[in-house]
Amino acid sequence: MANIKKKSIGRQDYYYLEHSARINGKVQTKEIYLGKEIPGNIEEIKKDFINSIYKEKFFKTLDAIKVGYSKEKANTPKSALEKETETFATKFTYDTQRIEGSTLTLRETANLLERGITPKSKPLRDVKEAESHKKLFYEMLKCKKDISLQLVQEWHRILLKETKADIAGIIRKHQVAISGSKFMPPFSAEVYPLLKEFFSWYEKNKPKMHPVELAALVHLKFVTIHPFGDGNGRISRILMNFVLHKKGYPMLDIPYVGRDSYYNALQRAQVKKADSIFVVWVIKNYIKANKRYMPKEER
Repeated sequence: MANIKKKSIGRQDYYYLEHSARINGKVQTKEIYLGKEIPGNIEEIKKDFINSIYKEKFFKTLDAIKVGYSKEKANTPKSALEKETETFATKFTYDTQRIEGSTLTLRETANLLERGITPKSKPLRDVKEAESHKKLFYEMLKCKKDISLQLVQEWHRILLKETKADIAGIIRKHQVAISGSKFMPPFSAEVYPLLKEFFSWYEKNKPKMHPVELAALVHLKFVTIHPFGDGNGRISRILMNFVLHKKGYPMLDIPYVGRDSYYNALQRAQVKKADSIFVVWVIKNYIKANKRYMPKEER
């Protein structure tokens, strides 16, 4: 969090923006001069200031991960890459479905998706949605188009057409609430304008924003709009991985066991309207999940 500091010299006050961050293992304090008065666009200045610190603190590490990932892919046989993708698809499906209330265990999910063994005494809906999510994941991987409203609606249709056909691919026209969250999604009348704004923002920022930051913000902004009656979290995590995959970065699985930390970062970012809270959470967890691609001296 960036804080405004006041320094007085004689009778004159001077204002600075200050932020402390751990960079290369050491806590460093950064500051910028604001002037003799606090500017009216102080919130925008704060965002730019924090973003500049992110770049120094995280982005070199993220780029090193991409390099290591690309090298490993180039040296891995095709069959091994396919198996690795299948393993990720299973784990990702298990975690993203479990976060949303699925009762399938990781072993049951693996048996279902990799061996075609349907678990006994488990809800049919959980089984069908796991199968649909795997199908959607592979659709996302081979997709040559960029994200659009039409594409997102098609992905949502794939995800829910077997279990909730009445809302699959349909932008909601009713109010929804998120169980256990302090954040209230937008009214239905706001959804289409917000989606238009979201895709416009994406087109403007995708060429210039760091891919991992872009992926985190795509997830946050989409799930905050909450355009569907159900499945918003799952679609937002698919969108996040679409951006990462398209940009040549390893994808990210958010583990079910870490759901409380994930939900907390998401809710705080939404309630406080501070995107950086969620962006930092994603980046930190992304680096943690992909340490094996970093140079040994940086792990």
